[in-house]
Amino acid sequence: MHRGPMKTRTVILSILLFLLMVAAAQAAPSVVSVTSPQDAAALVYVSGYEIDPQVFYPYESGTVTVHVTNAANTSVGVSQPDLIDPHVHILNQDAFNTMTNIGPGATVDYSFLITVDPPDDTYFPLFTVSPKAGGNAIHATLKLVVDSTPVRASISKKPDTFSLDKTDTVNVSITNPRDGDINNVLVVPEGSGTDISPAESFQPVVSAGSSVMMPFSITPHQAGNVTFHVTYRNGKNQHTSDVVLPLNLGNDKTAASPIINNIVLTTTGSSYQIAGDVTNAGITDAKSLVLTVLPPARPVEPYVNYAVGSLASDDFSSFELTFTASDLSAVPVQVSWKDASGNTFTSTTNLNLNTASNSTSGTRSGSSGSGAASGTTGGFARGGAPGGGGGIFGIGGSSRGGGLSAFYLPIELGIGVIIAVILWMKRKWILAKLKKKQ
Repeated sequence: MHRGPMKTRTVILSILLFLLMVAAAQAAPSVVSVTSPQDAAALVYVSGYEIDPQVFYPYESGTVTVHVTNAANTSVGVSQPDLIDPHVHILNQDAFNTMTNIGPGATVDYSFLITVDPPDDTYFPLFTVSPKAGGNAIHATLKLVVDSTPVRASISKKPDTFSLDKTDTVNVSITNPRDGDINNVLVVPEGSGTDISPAESFQPVVSAGSSVMMPFSITPHQAGNVTFHVTYRNGKNQHTSDVVLPLNLGNDKTAASPIINNIVLTTTGSSYQIAGDVTNAGITDAKSLVLTVLPPARPVEPYVNYAVGSLASDDFSSFELTFTASDLSAVPVQVSWKDASGNTFTSTTNLNLNTASNSTSGTRSGSSGSGAASGTTGGFARGGAPGGGGGIFGIGGSSRGGGLSAFYLPIELGIGVIIAVILWMKRKWILAKLKKKQ
């Protein structure tokens, strides 16, 4: 016999049917048996109410919905519902001219469209409705709040100054100090000559006593203002306000600041090679950093440009560039990099690498240049000129290649250059050890 599974299904169905009967009994309103219309009217009561908006602004319109329930086992007719308060004005009074019958255990809703007068306060309008059978009126005291406290819109985050064509983040803060929620908050920015993203920002609800921040990315291409148009609803009433953000243009105090220093010039055949350091003296990192020479110098292989990559704040990197030039008194070196938002920046430093003497076997020495980059650029050079039998540190060999025949720089200067080279190499070694430990 295979009655086991069928018996189990029967038990399960019986349990489910019992649970449904219990749920139906709990859901059905209880009623009281009465024998007279007056007793039935005495069992009609206000079972609840809702007010929208939760808190009114003065003169705002809204809705008060009152729930009236009949606990008797017979229908009860009621009429003349009203809200009584000198500050509350009913806009749809004509909607309640007819009598309403409330069935046994049933509930009817009375929705009043109202406006509320100032001043700010908490009011207690009295709801009343009269039963057909006579006797005492059915009534209840409601609570209604009027508050003129505004919702605040402000700029909670912005840079001290904006830079042309640089993207910065601005946060618009919406603060709701009221005791009721606001909804459908929409912020739309507007500004000429400025790229703004997103075009609008939406928040469905800002709860009572809370705030939200809405971020916007702003890239100014000219000076001006950005106006944030803020709209929200209190109940069904729309409110608007504007927040104006001046785009004060200036230098970015936190920007990366690559500085070129420790320049060394050597000759390689018919071209020149400069080696040195680039240091980030700014606050933020410089990303995708690349160096190259500009006209009148002409970059040549093998180091047409030099890609450093990301250079952290207070860090440095060595570089090498090869080029040809007919005049070493003006060799522009351009540094380009990006910030965290992908904005591209450039700075140019003019290096003065003119010949220290007229001898073809003499030394090329660098001197400070001027350019767009801040800081100073100092340098020194080594190696002989193309085609000569040059020595180092200003000590040149003769054109016949035979010994130390001439000194183009004083001995003291040669010794100073040697000391400078030793200190420079020692500095790079110490910084490399420190960076490795970190």
